[in-house]
Amino acid sequence: MRRYVTTALLMFALCGLGVAQMAKDADELKPNGKGWGERATPSGLANGKARPVRGNGISYHGGPVMLNTVPIYYIWYGNWGTDSALNLLPTFITDLSGSGYEHINTTYYDGSNNHVAGSLSFGGDTFVTGGSTSLGDADIKNIVAAHCGDFSGGCKSNAVYFVLTSKEVNETSGFCTQYCGWHTHGSINGLDIKYAFVGNPARCLSSCAAQSTSPNNNAGADGMASIIAHESEEAISDPDLNAWYDTRGEENADKCAWTFGSTSTASNGSKYNFNGAHTQYLIQQNWVNASGGYCAMAY
Repeated sequence: MRRYVTTALLMFALCGLGVAQMAKDADELKPNGKGWGERATPSGLANGKARPVRGNGISYHGGPVMLNTVPIYYIWYGNWGTDSALNLLPTFITDLSGSGYEHINTTYYDGSNNHVAGSLSFGGDTFVTGGSTSLGDADIKNIVAAHCGDFSGGCKSNAVYFVLTSKEVNETSGFCTQYCGWHTHGSINGLDIKYAFVGNPARCLSSCAAQSTSPNNNAGADGMASIIAHESEEAISDPDLNAWYDTRGEENADKCAWTFGSTSTASNGSKYNFNGAHTQYLIQQNWVNASGGYCAMAY
C-alpha cells in the first residue's frame, strides 16, 4: 500500500533505567493495518510486555501468527460482470502457495518458535451485488460478518477473508489517497476473524497500480494481485496487529512496499517478476526476517 501519512514520535521525560526502557518502548509505533504506525504504550506492546524481541529490522511483540495452511476466501463486492479478475485472482492464490515468495513468511514465528508454514489454499468465493458504492471500514467488517458463513464450515478464525471491490466502489477512509488495501481482525460470531479490504486499482491506476499495461492485460486485477500479496503476508505474520512489525509500526510487506526487484518483460511490453504455474504477475517484494533482514522475491 502507498503511505501518505506519517506519525511523529512522542518522547517521554522519565528517569531511572527501568522507566527509561519503558519510555523507549512507548516511543515505538504499532501497526493499524493500513501501512502506517500509531503511537504505542507499554501496555499495548507485546501483549503487555514492554520489551519486544528485536532483530533483522523487524521485531516480535508476542502476538500470534497464522500457522499451517491458511485458507483464503474472496468476497467479491460490486459489479464484477465478466471481469477476468474473477479467474486471475483465485489462480494467484494457488500460484503463491508453496512458492519461494510465500516461503519468505516461514521466517516468522510465534512465542513457542512455531513457524509460519508458507502454504495457502483458495477456499472459495462469494458475490455481493446491489449494495452501496461508498463503504466505510465498519461496512467492510459487516460484509465479512454477513458472508464469511457462506463458505463450508462457516466462519473460520484460521482463515483470511478478502473483500474485493469493483472499480465503481470507494472505501471512504482513504482508498486511492491513503492506502490501496488494508487488513485487520475483529470479533465476529464470537471468533477472532482476520479480514482485509482490497480495492480495484482501475479506479486510480496512478495511485494503486505499478503499471497501466499489465502481464494479464487487466491493470486493475494485476494491481490487486500485488496488494493481495501484501495484505496476505501481513495478515499471516501479524494477524492481530501485535506480532511482527518494526519501530515505525510497519509490518513485513510495508517495509518493501512498491519495490519489485529484478523484472522481466512480457510479450505486451509490461513488467513481471513472478512466474506462477498458470500466469505471470508483477508483485511487490516482502521482508525476509533473516540475515539482518532484506526485501526479496523468494527465500
